[in-house]
Amino acid sequence: MLNSAPMVRRAVAGVLGAGAVSGAVLFGVLGAAPASAQPVPQNDPPNCTAADFAGVASGVSAATSAYLFTHPEVNTFFSNLHGAPRAQIDAEVAEYLASHPQVEAELKGVRQPLADIKHRCGFTPTDPDGPDF
Repeated sequence: MLNSAPMVRRAVAGVLGAGAVSGAVLFGVLGAAPASAQPVPQNDPPNCTAADFAGVASGVSAATSAYLFTHPEVNTFFSNLHGAPRAQIDAEVAEYLASHPQVEAELKGVRQPLADIKHRCGFTPTDPDGPDF
């Protein structure tokens, strides 16, 4: 079965990083300021702007794509989840990762920069993207 790139991206994004997209949008909206706004206070963590978050998220997305292209069996698994109900996807992913601990560790490593920026910039486990802690 041939899968289009957008379909694969949607499946991976839904399974691995739907929260990252909503967090980037939320962070971007909250971080957007009119041109006349005051500068960010110097005591805020460095490199925590919407642009920084988007840059890290795009790097994680590119690394995820590279990982999936170099691991066709994992790519096929995630690609075949397209269109399934969210509860079914969650259950199947949990089962797959439990039976493939190396894949789970590798994907966690790919996503680590996103977890790092969330931690450094003050996201908490109750934030929409918090479960990566």
